[in-house]
Amino acid sequence: MNGVLVVGASAAGLATAQALRARGHAGPVRLVGEEPHPPYDRPPLSKQVLSGAWGAERTVLRAPAELAALGIELLPGRRAVALDTAAREITLAGGERLRYDDLVLATGLTPRRLPAFDGPAGVHTLRTLEDARRLRADLRTVRRLAVIGAGVLGCEIAATARTLGPEVTLIDPAPLPMADRLGAPVARLLAGLHRDHGVTLLTGTTAEAPVTDGGRITGVLTSRGPVAADALVLAVGSVPATGWLHGSGLTLDDGVLCDARCRAAAHVWAVGDVARWWHEGQGRAVRLENRSHATESALAVAGNILGADRPHRPVPYFWTDQHGVRIQVFGDPAAGDRLRVTEGDPATRTFVAVAEAAGRPVGVVGWNSPRGVRGARALLTPP
Repeated sequence: MNGVLVVGASAAGLATAQALRARGHAGPVRLVGEEPHPPYDRPPLSKQVLSGAWGAERTVLRAPAELAALGIELLPGRRAVALDTAAREITLAGGERLRYDDLVLATGLTPRRLPAFDGPAGVHTLRTLEDARRLRADLRTVRRLAVIGAGVLGCEIAATARTLGPEVTLIDPAPLPMADRLGAPVARLLAGLHRDHGVTLLTGTTAEAPVTDGGRITGVLTSRGPVAADALVLAVGSVPATGWLHGSGLTLDDGVLCDARCRAAAHVWAVGDVARWWHEGQGRAVRLENRSHATESALAVAGNILGADRPHRPVPYFWTDQHGVRIQVFGDPAAGDRLRVTEGDPATRTFVAVAEAAGRPVGVVGWNSPRGVRGARALLTPP
């Protein structure tokens, strides 16, 4: 028996392995990770780890000894380079081959790069522990940080960086930060929050080229003129880590394309950020990049491997912590044409609001209101 092989040892892969054991799977479970670390949590990287409040050890989700006690074999520092679905085996860098009865793809994302900004020292992306350590080392010495990209990650990095002292400029071509996730009314509040904490917002602005001196970044040329910067973070999104799957026969289209059960092919499944599956509740293929979906999809796939045969129909959810504020989001508030406050008051920056489209709830936003937003979530629960 070859058992279940999970490729990707981050939150989604680990949760799949644990769920299999919790639901009584007695066969082999192997967890292959490209990084040398035991499975760790990524959301703290842009907040607690970057600020220095946490050491790397606090991000560990399961120590190797705990995995061994569960009968999960961890294979760290191994990079998958090919998949043969007919032979039911993967090939690792170096030529080692691993066979499986069921394969779970949990390889996550790769940060998107801007080719014009490749090369200079002081240019960062943030995806791994090593990335966070390098960026933190720079933030302890630089006076000015520029962040290109005002999505969730870029906004969190900007907020954390301000606590460490540097001046921060946040650059994005969109008119408001995170408007595509929050909708314009809440995004305007978020813009005000950043300005209140000293972040310079250059929204509606395109980053065009780096300014360098001696091979190090010293600024950014933008559509509104130059911006001085001693360090730069590219937070312009990510792409699913599927390059190694080309030629495997799987359908790759903004992720690993799956059916409603998160099944990509016979005995091949996908979970977390890399999975793009048919969401029966929405009637379309969906890919979600958030921590809660890592666990939810893992539970769904573990159940389906063991015969549950149930569609995966989550209500999308994410949260973000910025400048001491926790924002929680269910559904898709940006799809609404009206925002209705149901609890609290935006003026006091403690509230819950429901986004509606043609009178139908499509999203819920909680601003420092964890209990209220959980209650409002029921409005979006699929039948």
